[in-house]
Amino acid sequence: MSTLRLIRTETVLSIRDKIGPLWGVGFPLVLLVILGNVPSLREPQEVNGGVATFDLYVPVLILFNLAMLALIAVPTVLAGYRQAGVLRRLQTTPVGPARVLTAQLVANLLTAVVATVVFLATARFAFGVGLPDAVLSFVVAWLLVAAAMLGIGLLITALATGQPQASAIGTVLYFPLMFCAGLWVPITQMPPLLRDISHATPLGAGMQAFQDAYAGNFPAAQPLLILTGYAVVSAAAAVRWFRWS
Repeated sequence: MSTLRLIRTETVLSIRDKIGPLWGVGFPLVLLVILGNVPSLREPQEVNGGVATFDLYVPVLILFNLAMLALIAVPTVLAGYRQAGVLRRLQTTPVGPARVLTAQLVANLLTAVVATVVFLATARFAFGVGLPDAVLSFVVAWLLVAAAMLGIGLLITALATGQPQASAIGTVLYFPLMFCAGLWVPITQMPPLLRDISHATPLGAGMQAFQDAYAGNFPAAQPLLILTGYAVVSAAAAVRWFRWS
């Protein structure tokens, strides 16, 4: 019961903090609506395999949300708790700091789930973009991307000496990872070398898995293994180096 109260409290605090809801949900949703109203982006492109560029941006913006929450929101909040001595003080209480970490991760996951549903629904009903043909495959891919990104977010928290450093590291990682997800240039339009590099990143592998799910296929082994590797290695490193004070 105390864990549920913590999750509720962390959810309320994250909404008040505005990083996740505003930049992780509000901004990509506005961007989705703007891009959906650009006629040239709604036309099928041969370079995209006959898929409209806007259709590719829907899963990219889902990745945008996960990246913002995992790389910016989670490290900033948790590093702030440690810097303020909150985690150290909780070590002497029955609640314990581990429950706070769990509650923070769950609160951000819930935000990400709501954002994903909103993005997919907006794309479907406002712009006629189809939902993933393989829903279960999409869910599996989404969970692995979330695990990989949250693992990286915890690792940032573990390595950062304070809240400003955590925010800076997350921001520095955010932009190249989003580039590799296809935010500025769709992966299908990248040169072969850059495409291979993108597929080796967590968001590039996530985009590859999402596209497989949209096509009605179970994601290929390569992106799933890459995502699993990032999740396991980053989480293990975060546990190894995490400091409560």
